[in-house]
Amino acid sequence: MVQSVFSALTLGYRPLWSRARRLVGIQLFVHEDPGCNADMGHFLRSLDEIWSQQAPPLLISAQSRQVLCNLLEHAPQGSPWIEVRGDWLQQDEGIYELVQKAKARGLMLVWGGSLADVPDADAARCFASSLLSLPPEGANGIANVVRSATGKLEAAAKVEEAGFFTDQSLSLLGGQMYQGLQSLELARACLDVHDAAGVAGWPVADTIQAFRLQQPQPSRDVLFRLMKAIDKEQSLDVMEEILSSDPVLAYRFLLYTNSAALGLRRGVDSLRRGLVMLGLGTLERWLADQLPHACSEPDLVPLRTQTVLRARLAEQLIEAGVSLELQREMYLCSLFSQLDLLLHEPVANILRRTPLNERIFNAIVTRTGPYAAVLQMSQALESSDAAPIRQLREQEEWDTEEINRLLLRMLSELKLGMPQAQGA
Repeated sequence: MVQSVFSALTLGYRPLWSRARRLVGIQLFVHEDPGCNADMGHFLRSLDEIWSQQAPPLLISAQSRQVLCNLLEHAPQGSPWIEVRGDWLQQDEGIYELVQKAKARGLMLVWGGSLADVPDADAARCFASSLLSLPPEGANGIANVVRSATGKLEAAAKVEEAGFFTDQSLSLLGGQMYQGLQSLELARACLDVHDAAGVAGWPVADTIQAFRLQQPQPSRDVLFRLMKAIDKEQSLDVMEEILSSDPVLAYRFLLYTNSAALGLRRGVDSLRRGLVMLGLGTLERWLADQLPHACSEPDLVPLRTQTVLRARLAEQLIEAGVSLELQREMYLCSLFSQLDLLLHEPVANILRRTPLNERIFNAIVTRTGPYAAVLQMSQALESSDAAPIRQLREQEEWDTEEINRLLLRMLSELKLGMPQAQGA
């Protein structure tokens, strides 16, 4: 039996965010496991079979020179975009030759590296875009400029004067992408002022800090979509999916269904049970009460969406053959795992207000119990670091191919701008 290429690789991912703070692409990190020689032609063919037409575009980021060379040599026209690290390109003439041949075959290549080290004009012609890191001095300078700016036009003028985003430094083809941004101000500058094609990852810690004084509220967009689904008398599955696409709304819903005001005889420990017991009329009135103070802040969308991506992955990773109810419980466990970031208080205090199963509390708070490893793996896969993924795989005796296929299945089921429920 021929071994699958997915048995020889460790995959991870990172979302790419658009100016609208919506999902615009997926960066897929590809590591070759020690002692393996992965057939990257087979990998690309298998990826093409898995990836759906509606899924976000893929940017493949090889984590070794050998994997990159194999990709450049074997990728046919129409393959996903491939990142080429600038330092490897500069140090290895063989990679430069492969890049030229790949470009001639019609491959879409992305130059990756520091804004201070962009390639010369001849090399730049090989690339359709670039994934840029900002040098520390440039990042600090831009942050200071944006911080003092009072408007978008003023910010743009000052940034250009500072010389960090000159036409010369962005001489690669249009549609630049940025990565490693630790500051929300930098993300705003790249997306709002300089029309970046995307930002890889999101400055979560700085975003939380920026909104720490604001009262946490559910998403206005999700509220409207759920009310629209009720008006259209859509299925319970659709309503549950929309409700579960916002961790704050889902948490508030559980608090409400378990409140003394409703007087339900037994505790509601799942969104689906709450929807059934509440009734559409009561649900619609409750949603209307949430609207006046709902959140429409775009900078919080990536954080909420990443939480949903993690929950969808955790739902896939739970042991095959478990009941649908346990899968939903695993989803809720992951969805609520970062409520402390959104609600600005310890997660243990947050979870104690609901009658959720003890398995959820233990996985999130004490990192023990049957859900703990799944939750940790869904978090580990959000990174370019293969070490935690491999350690968990070995510790839990997970099959490498199965983990990779489950990850790709989850990503391939996403749509641009998600979260979005089917039919909503």
